[in-house]
Amino acid sequence: MKQLLFILIFTIGLTIAACANPSQEQEKGKSPELKNQGTVEQSEENADEFPEEEEVSGTEEKNDEGPEESKNSDDNSESPAAPQYMVSDTWSIVPKDDAEEKVVLLTIDDAPDGHALQMAETLYELDANAIFFVNGHFLNTPEDEEILKKIHDMGFHIGNHTNTHPFLPDIPEGEQTEEIIGLSDRIEEIVGERPRFFRAPNGANTEHVIDLVEEEGMTLMNWSYGYDWEEEYMSSGAIADIMVNTELLGNGANLLMHDREWTAKALGDIVHGLRDQGYEIVDPGLIE
Repeated sequence: MKQLLFILIFTIGLTIAACANPSQEQEKGKSPELKNQGTVEQSEENADEFPEEEEVSGTEEKNDEGPEESKNSDDNSESPAAPQYMVSDTWSIVPKDDAEEKVVLLTIDDAPDGHALQMAETLYELDANAIFFVNGHFLNTPEDEEILKKIHDMGFHIGNHTNTHPFLPDIPEGEQTEEIIGLSDRIEEIVGERPRFFRAPNGANTEHVIDLVEEEGMTLMNWSYGYDWEEEYMSSGAIADIMVNTELLGNGANLLMHDREWTAKALGDIVHGLRDQGYEIVDPGLIE
């Protein structure tokens, strides 16, 4: 009986010891596995993070380049505007592509003969452009040259109207050349650039003049209508009325005026009258 009781107590003791102390092999098998799993997960997370940081850095570099590219684009947009108009066979101003059609061109011949600066000031105040066609024989003094320079500095185009205003078909080709080239040289000396436009006295051109003007890179020009040399229009009221109410006024009309007292007085009313009828004053710089 005692022997049986001893065996029973010994067996129970072994069972309790086995439950209270797990084997070292089990402990070693689980702990390294958990550490490795933890290390792998952390490495994968870090690997995901690093490319994201590099991608953000690359984006920042692109953003740094953006303003420079925009600046270059803006610089290109400041290039001179391409021609939007051309002179037709009937001497009117016609649009190229989709430019505004309802425009007129203002031109003033025989400048500077006493009233050109006043006319330029009137146009400048009204924000209306024009071409001042110059005669060389009105550039006799330093004061005349200063007037021409002031007109140019105000932003107006200076055109060539020959040196002495001859009827060109009546003179030899050599003299025709001197009348045009000599004046262009003189104008360039005064204002710093050569004329872009040529108008012959009385509108009378020759084949030689046409070829010469083309060689010089100038645009040949006559007019659609003008009246201020006719006696009945030698008053500010009469010339202002006819210039805006003539049946010849239309899209692209090329208006001829002169450096005259009555035209100078009427010029503001002429501009207002044209605009009241919906016409814009075209910038000669946009003419091909």
